[in-house]
This record gives sequence, C-alpha cells and structure tokens, in this order.
Amino acid sequence: MENHNQRNLILAVVLTALILFGWDAALRYIYPNADKAQPVAEAPAGAAPAEAAKPTREGGLTNAADIATEAKDLQTALNPAARVAIAAPGLTGSINLAGGVLDDLTTNRHTAALDPKDGPQRIFSPAGTPAQHYAQFGWVGENVALPNAATVWTAPAGARLTPQTPVTLTWNNGAGLTFALSYAIDADYMVTVKQTVANAGTGAIVVKPFALINRTDKTASLDSFNVHSGPFGAFDGTVSFGPDYDDVTAAGQVTNAGKTDWIGFTDVYWMTTLIPDRAGASSDFRALGGGIFRADLVYGAVNVGAGQQTERTTRLFAGAKESHVLDRYEATGIVNFGLAIDWGWFRWFEKPIFLLLTKLFEMAGNFGVAIILLTLIVRGVMFPIAQKQFASMAAMRAIQPKMKALQDRYKDDKPKQQEEIMALYKKEGVNPLAGCLPIFLQIPIFFALYKTLIVAVEMRHQPFALWIKDLSAPDPLHVLNLFGLLPFTVPAFLGIGILAILLGITMWLQFKLQPAQMDPIQQQVFAIMPWMMMFIMAPFAAGLLIYWITSNVLTIGQQKYLYSKHPQLKAQAEKDAGDAARAKEREKS
Repeated sequence: MENHNQRNLILAVVLTALILFGWDAALRYIYPNADKAQPVAEAPAGAAPAEAAKPTREGGLTNAADIATEAKDLQTALNPAARVAIAAPGLTGSINLAGGVLDDLTTNRHTAALDPKDGPQRIFSPAGTPAQHYAQFGWVGENVALPNAATVWTAPAGARLTPQTPVTLTWNNGAGLTFALSYAIDADYMVTVKQTVANAGTGAIVVKPFALINRTDKTASLDSFNVHSGPFGAFDGTVSFGPDYDDVTAAGQVTNAGKTDWIGFTDVYWMTTLIPDRAGASSDFRALGGGIFRADLVYGAVNVGAGQQTERTTRLFAGAKESHVLDRYEATGIVNFGLAIDWGWFRWFEKPIFLLLTKLFEMAGNFGVAIILLTLIVRGVMFPIAQKQFASMAAMRAIQPKMKALQDRYKDDKPKQQEEIMALYKKEGVNPLAGCLPIFLQIPIFFALYKTLIVAVEMRHQPFALWIKDLSAPDPLHVLNLFGLLPFTVPAFLGIGILAILLGITMWLQFKLQPAQMDPIQQQVFAIMPWMMMFIMAPFAAGLLIYWITSNVLTIGQQKYLYSKHPQLKAQAEKDAGDAARAKEREKS
C-alpha cells in the first residue's frame, strides 16, 4: 500500500508540473497578449511611455494609439495627386512620386481581420506612419548628383500600373544623366523594377544600383520556436530563417555571406522579399533605431561611359505566402522560393498533408469538412493496423495467467523474469508494443495538421459551421461567459470552449471502451488524461480540435466494431472492469 501511495504522489507531482509549466508555455505562445494591460488611445501629459506591445500571432499594430494614427496618416499620405495608382488582381496601391518609393500596397485576396468590413490586409505603409513598410530603388555613388528620397519623379500623364500597362518614372539630374525606374506587376504579388541610367554627358560616372526594404517591427508577427518572424532569405541555395530582430538590433548590421538568392522580412502569413538579377548583389540587414529595420541589396559598381546606359532588374515580392504561388515563382528560377513558408524540418510530411487538405477543400468547398474527410482517410488507412492492435491485445489477455505465474516465480530475480517474459512473448507470437503503433503513426499526422493550420495562409479565416468562423483560430465561445452571453472576456487559461469539452468527452468515452489497465498508475493516467487534454488543447486552432474530436468518434466506432469481432476481449474487459471496481470497494472498506 505504501508503494502504491508513493507512485500516486509521483504521478501527482508530474502532472502538476506539466500543467504549471507546459500549459503556461503553450498559452503564452498562443495568447501572447493575455497578461498585457489594454492600451489606451492617449496618455496623460508627462506620463512615461507605455511598454511596447507584444506581437500577436498574425502581426499588425496592437497599440490603440498607433492604430488611430495609422488611419489618420494614411488619409494624408496617400494623396492621389502625387502618386501612380496600382491595380492588379493580387495587389492594389500606389507608387509615391516623391522618392519613387513603393509604399502603398494591400492584398485583394485577404482581409485584415475576420470581418471583411475591416478592409484588405495592408502590406506596405508610407514612411513615418506607425506601420511603416516600403521598398525603395536607387543608386549610390560619389561626385555625381543622384536621386534620393526627396526626389520628385516624373510619370507619364494618366499612368496606372497594371499587369498590362508597365509604368516608367524618370528624373534628369541636369548634368546629362537621366535615371529611370520602370515598374511592372503580375497577377499575383511580384513587382519587377528595372533601374536605368543613361549618360548623355561628356565624362564617365560610376554608380552602384541598390534596392531596399524598410519596415517597423511594430507590425511583426510573433517569432516563436516553430514559426520564424523577422529577417530571412536564401543564400547559396539555402533558406535561412534568421536572424531575429533582436539579433540585428544587438549587432547593428548583419552581413549575409554567400550568394544572395533573395532577402527580406517575413511574418507568419506575409512577406516582402527582394530577388536580384543574375548580376548578383551583396546584402545585409540593418537596425536603424526606434524599431526600424532595413534589408539592403547592393549591386557592384558600374562604369557608365559618355553616351552609354546601364540597367539592373530587381524583383520585389510583397504579399501573402500562398504555397502554390510561391511554388510557381520557384519554377521560374527563384531558388527555393516555396520554402519561404516555414514548414520546418518535417516539410516532407507536412506539405503532402497540406496538399491533400487543399484538394479535399476544392472538392468539399469547406475546410472544416476537408479536415473531417482527412480524418476519415487517416483512420481508413490505419484500420488494418487497428485490427492487428486488437488481435495483439486479445493475445496479451490470453497469456496474462502465464505472465502472472512467471512474475511470481521470479519475483526476486528481475533480469530472469524479464528474460522469461520475453521468451513467452516470442513463443506465443505476441508483440507488446503493437498497441502503441497506431498512436505513434498518428503523431506525425497530428503535428503536420497543427503546423499547416499555423503557417498556411490558405487556412486563415476559413469558416466551418455554426459559431466556428475561423478554423485557424481558437474556439471563440467559452463556458465561463456562457458562450458570449455574459459581457466579459474570459482569461486565456480558463478559455474552455465547446470544442474542448467535446474533445474531453470523446476521449473519455474512448478510454472507457479500452480494456482496463492492470497497472493502477495507468488507470489513473487514463482517468485524468481526457480532462487535462481538454484544458491544454482549448487554446489551439479550432481545426485541430475538430480533427481530434472526429478521430476520437471514429475510434469509438472502430472499437465497438472490433469488440464484436473479438468477443473474448470484450468479456475480459468487462471482467477487468468488475475486478477493478471490487478492488476499489475493498480499499474503501
């Protein structure tokens, strides 16, 4: 009895540690702003500046004052008289004639929030706005008048950048040099910029073409252990998800070694990257202070003689990380562009799950239904393994008396006991690990779906049915506020929703149908596990819970069917349950 109590104490300590540390860590990842005071629009005069808001999973401005300022600044900055409009299937925006800067882009396929009334997702915002993010193309050199951020470029009358109508901006320095920025855009998220210098003077000049992306980290998405947010790129054919913003801040400047294939900044769903032409360019990341960062692409020096001209072409991707779009760009020669999505080390398994899901979505028209169909496919493929599992469990039950005899005979000689038990397994053709195989096989599928729901913009804002409007977000209805009827926000660590409850109930029913565990410790783990998982999984994506609930329901039906095929196992399970109940009664008395 003392040993039994010690094991119970150890189990209680382990489970408590898991809940205190594992649950807290998961919640801090999923709800990074849960313990942050709500921002206010204005601070009293003389008050200390508020602590910088933590980034959210999707990114975007989080401070109420910044959000209000951004809306006001955009109305002033986006003056159509000083801009060239952009109208393409993937992007809408404008080019600022002051500096020839591309600083106004929104996506046409993705909304900023679940409610379409909040407008499209903004990618670029002009310099000086809270959400500052833009691309600039130009030249550096000595002893020559060059265009800069204040230069006002000339555009053709009525110019409008579309996939059918490229736009060329020009500027003459008054000393024989004409500079041109020619913009072209495709139907998705790629802008091609050709930088031209024509020398009509009498002497040669030397210039270095450059391209840069400038952005604030105020709009950055959460940088976590499994999804990178921040500077990144591909160098010598290898995609590098780093450095972090903090690394660049500490170093001031991080120079990238090797050939730059592409470089820029990524959030979980969006990215802006520069792709140099075949001439190649050096690149680096810089911290400019105040949370502003820059990705630089600098070409080698070019000598432009009298009567000559030179040009460099750089592509700019600014938009959503849609997998099929990135793969299509990669097919045109952009090295490993499809890997700009942070699939991680297990992309060989995650990508097929994603492709299967999207194909099922095309067939069903609903991502929730696609997840359920995926579950049906997984359970169907694993059904033969489940049959073997039950057959193995039946065989294990059949040899229990022999095992008990061996344990009693060699109770003082554990090595010999294990040796004889293994010999018994071999003689009877029993695999004690067969029951674990279905669980191990489901782990990579479960993780692949989890990662897909996190990184795939195709899953973002996808509805299912009833109250589930976004499968990539947690269940929005919580028990403690009566599913939204009471006017208060439930703390993240108590956010138990309907899906989490269904998960706990279906897991409990699944465990109830399994044969009673001989080890009391295992019995207690099986008793508490469904309700612990209910709390742990509550903050995760609704789509993940729907997968697990569906899997549990199918497993329950599968167990009932297999019990009908193995009546001896069901009879033994009922006998074990009765023995366990009688043992508990004896302990109480």
